[in-house]
Amino acid sequence: MERYDKAALNALAPPEPRQSEGSITSTLRTLLFFTALMITLPIGLYFSSKAYVFEGTFGMSNRDSYFYAAIVAVVAVHVVLALFVYVAWNEGSRQWREGKQD
Repeated sequence: MERYDKAALNALAPPEPRQSEGSITSTLRTLLFFTALMITLPIGLYFSSKAYVFEGTFGMSNRDSYFYAAIVAVVAVHVVLALFVYVAWNEGSRQWREGKQD
């Protein structure tokens, strides 16, 4: 039988991942949350503001309510994108600070 030293056995071992599994899971969860928010919030705000706010409360015509409801949906998209950038920026800086301490 051949004798193997520890360095040779360690060289054959698979490399450890650079990020922890919790970090990857947290990043994926954040991405999926904002993806769902990006789909549901603008569409929900479009139809609810069109029906209840602009046509119901303000008594606007069908054509005008489409226009203003679209503006509400576009603003909602921008708010979700800004929140995603803010959360991603803070998450990245937090991971950088934690990695820096090692």
